[in-house]
Amino acid sequence: MPVRPTAVRTALPVLLAAALTATALTACGSGSGSDPDTLKVSFKQSTDNSIKVMDEFLAGIKKQFEKENPGKKVELVPIKAPDSEYYTKVQQMLRSPKTAPDLVYEDTFLINSDITSGYLKPLDAYLAKWPDWSQFIDTAKTAAKAEDGKTYGVPDGTDTRGLWFDKGIFARAGLPADWQPKTWDEVLDAARTIKKKVPDVTPLNVYTGKPAGEAATMQGFEMLLYGTADGTADPLYDTATKKWIAGGQGFKDALSFVEMVYREKLGPDVETALDPNIQTIIRGDLLPKGKLGIDLDGSWLPQDWLEGSGHEWPEWSQKLGLAYMPTQHGQAPGKVSMSGGWTWAIPSKAANPDLAFDFIKTMQTKANAQKWYIANSGIAVRKDVAEDPAYADAQPGITFFTDLVASTHYRPAYPAYPKVSTAIQEAMEGVTTGDMSVEEAARAYDEELKTAADGKVIEK
Repeated sequence: MPVRPTAVRTALPVLLAAALTATALTACGSGSGSDPDTLKVSFKQSTDNSIKVMDEFLAGIKKQFEKENPGKKVELVPIKAPDSEYYTKVQQMLRSPKTAPDLVYEDTFLINSDITSGYLKPLDAYLAKWPDWSQFIDTAKTAAKAEDGKTYGVPDGTDTRGLWFDKGIFARAGLPADWQPKTWDEVLDAARTIKKKVPDVTPLNVYTGKPAGEAATMQGFEMLLYGTADGTADPLYDTATKKWIAGGQGFKDALSFVEMVYREKLGPDVETALDPNIQTIIRGDLLPKGKLGIDLDGSWLPQDWLEGSGHEWPEWSQKLGLAYMPTQHGQAPGKVSMSGGWTWAIPSKAANPDLAFDFIKTMQTKANAQKWYIANSGIAVRKDVAEDPAYADAQPGITFFTDLVASTHYRPAYPAYPKVSTAIQEAMEGVTTGDMSVEEAARAYDEELKTAADGKVIEK
């Protein structure tokens, strides 16, 4: 589906900055304490000072909650750190009643690790009494469900992934403005055409290697791996046996795609590809400046280009096209997407869990949820929002990415997953630099997998 040329909505109005400044406490020195009237809400603050979407949204919810609950106060506790450091700081906070907040923002990437560690409180008793829970789509609900069958978080949206492409570069290369590849080969052929006819740009970006972290695993490798299967079985984890799956032919094919991108110099130069700031380079430089032909990336990119973001690019919807990522050979279902997202969870050591869930209910009314999805370029997980024309018309591309939810996959984000993800990144990095062949990288992955999964592996 092409991007609709509707105007980009601006980010939420800037609210009282003083309210945030006063609550900008350090991650490990702000315990919940025992004040029954003060709710402490911890969240991930962007490391880019110009991006304040979350800060502004929560400031508005804080104001609403305090007005609707006289005598109650909300203390916002931002943690300003890269993803990996944020996860570490949150886990440090959750270990003690002195430092645990009442409400914490949890990535679905790591929530099961915190559940297994006993850091989070099951929410089933609250959810059973909350009518709005029936509005949440089933796939999103499973993102915060543990192996014990209990739910530990309320998703505040999800994301999907696809191919972003520069229409101007495509025109110069003689490629169609309504481009939609049907196979991996067609993606690579388009990149090769760009390399030949528009040599002054990077043809294709596929995130790779340890510096890119989970972006390499999820936006890169898993978007390939899940396209090698028939769409009915998870190629990483077998739910029936509760075992991880060693690298088979599909795994090697995905590695071969990555190897080809960098061996043929279709991607960024290796030094740039392995720069820890590669995502900022792509979104803040290469795409807005017309230096990248195709980007395999996520639905949230426009968040960086909205008014007030510091990287304003109002014409992005005219400059960029969207295409779904095809399966390897075009086999059913024909397209691939991966989904993740974040959830709001209540620590097991929270001082005010009931008040915390009341805050979740305020954040997740239809109106507030819709406001958040639009502000952060998120994908609705509430059915009533997804069906609202105001949501669909709020931002170009939102319908395209919402429609991908029907064919998306969620990571098997069980406790071993972070280590499995790192092993995938190492394999990708090996073939990106040329230090390993595909076979060597796959074997190295299998060895790492045995350790990561405590031997619970299905050999291929």
